[in-house]
Amino acid sequence: MSSAFEVRGGNRLQGEITPQGAKNEALQIISAVMLTPEKVTISNIPDIVDVNLLIELLGEAGVKINRISRDVCEFQADNIDLEYLQSPEFKKKSGRLRGSVMIAGPLLARFGKAFIPKPGGDKIGRRRLDTHIIGFEKLGARFIYDSDDNFFRLETTGLKGTYMLLDEPSVTGTANIVMAAVMAEGTTTIYNAACEPYLQQLCKMLTRMGARIQGIGSNLLTIEGVKYLGGCEHSMLPDMIEIGSFIGLAAMTQSEITIKNAGVEHLGIIPEKFRQLGINLEIRGNDIYIPSQDAYEIQTFLDGSILTISDHPWPGFTPDLLSIVLVVATQAKGSVMIHQKMFESRLFFVDKLIDMGAQIVLCDPHRAVVIGLGRQHKLRGITMSSPDIRAGVSLLIAALSAEGKSTIQNIDQIDRGYQYIDERLRKLGADIKRV
Repeated sequence: MSSAFEVRGGNRLQGEITPQGAKNEALQIISAVMLTPEKVTISNIPDIVDVNLLIELLGEAGVKINRISRDVCEFQADNIDLEYLQSPEFKKKSGRLRGSVMIAGPLLARFGKAFIPKPGGDKIGRRRLDTHIIGFEKLGARFIYDSDDNFFRLETTGLKGTYMLLDEPSVTGTANIVMAAVMAEGTTTIYNAACEPYLQQLCKMLTRMGARIQGIGSNLLTIEGVKYLGGCEHSMLPDMIEIGSFIGLAAMTQSEITIKNAGVEHLGIIPEKFRQLGINLEIRGNDIYIPSQDAYEIQTFLDGSILTISDHPWPGFTPDLLSIVLVVATQAKGSVMIHQKMFESRLFFVDKLIDMGAQIVLCDPHRAVVIGLGRQHKLRGITMSSPDIRAGVSLLIAALSAEGKSTIQNIDQIDRGYQYIDERLRKLGADIKRV
């Protein structure tokens, strides 16, 4: 029986909260330790299921792991067990974890072979591996798909630098290709590369290890292959999705919250999008202060037309925060069209919000119009289940602002991406318990 959160809404929260390390960065950074036989020390690691599973997986593959504390860990990949990577145990374990695909690039670069399970993880529409595989092929890897056990095998006699234009600026795809290219012979140019902070962090880490990468932060990366990478230290950025979630939470529950150490310079357009919903927030050094607000009003465009908020590759607005924006809009004054371009089933959780009393028109799998209730009617607590990580937290925020008791089932999905979320919210005064 998986656990659930029982939430009684209506409390105003108050206090300080510090975001965890970035989940999406962690999966790439931790995979990159496979590129060197030397020691790599990583700090600000989020203590969440997906990341812990990946660390466990590396340990079983022969990486020496010294977890100094829950958020600091030393890795040394000087004795990798390539046999294990073809074993049924590896297949079973890696299949449970989307992030396991990220070790393919480093393995291919250093050992000339890699194994990728068919992806598991969130159910938010198709998430293709094509970008990864096609990128590896262009660098000179051959791949064989074994339909008996749903496994991709990749091998190469030597990767060679090349020019490639990605068909989509996939963050994990770009990261995997970059990790393969840093030790390829010659120069690799990747155009339409993802340029999220996660990826900039990975490139900076690889550069400290001795890689030669130009164009970091842009969508055109030029990588000059090197023969050897050494150890380094790396600290992860705060999780911008958590930061956005906390901004939304503060607004919906009329709370006064300070988000400490928010890595403000790496948040891109995120604060601006919440301001468009009418939320006041002040940047104070590296902290974000959100005052208690009785009401917030959605801005319109300058010509008076209805605001549209849509996702876009970085530096546009991240799709991971659209679910949060949608929930926050339900209690604003005014209307907004939420357009989720990248995934086709991320909006299917709105039926739960409609059950709670929100006014939302789901136009199609990609678009929803939210008619803000301006707090005239509170949402009502209900029993619901979380379909994916981000929707889970959106529903949690809705429940914390609702009247009465809500039960959120399937919270393993939330634990995959947010560490000790219930304890941290209780410290701010939330009435939430794990049952």
